[in-house]
Amino acid sequence: MKVKAGNIRKGMYILHNGQPHLVTKTQFVSPGKGSAFTRARIQNIRYGTTVEFVYKSHDSVEELEVESKELQFLYSMGEDVVFMDPRSYEQVTVAVSLLDGKEGYLVPELSVYILFYEEKAIGIKLPPKIKMLVAEAEDAVAGDRQNAGKKPVTMETGLIVQAPLFVKKGDYLHVDTETGEYVSRAN
Repeated sequence: MKVKAGNIRKGMYILHNGQPHLVTKTQFVSPGKGSAFTRARIQNIRYGTTVEFVYKSHDSVEELEVESKELQFLYSMGEDVVFMDPRSYEQVTVAVSLLDGKEGYLVPELSVYILFYEEKAIGIKLPPKIKMLVAEAEDAVAGDRQNAGKKPVTMETGLIVQAPLFVKKGDYLHVDTETGEYVSRAN
């Protein structure tokens, strides 16, 4: 579907030079002289490269039809991650590189949204926060204020999170998937 350059928005998937791209930032500019234009930062989905491109107001781009499926994490297998559709039990293998360094958040049975373009996985959206089990946590030392009330704890996946001193092994925590920070205790 063709979209006018002025309607390009962050989060859209567009076709640029025959390649699928994700729009990561846009800025509409209307100078005093000359015609208006849209400056967009776009990321190539297949190669991960990012470029800035200027579209004139009369330009149009092809918006891609991207399908989003909710799948459940099963297991990691080297450079691949395996997910399952909970309705059809169909398994989907995806390259771990699509997680962009966030594989430490994949706990068993975690539901994620995987984006597909032409039957190929192009992106993974994790939930904003997830519940994780603390696998290792040092005991807090009474009166230790050098660390401002935080200590490193190791989660079940090996992810290290800075958590409050009261957190101990066996606790469940909510962890922010964007920042990797402790959010709260989970019941």
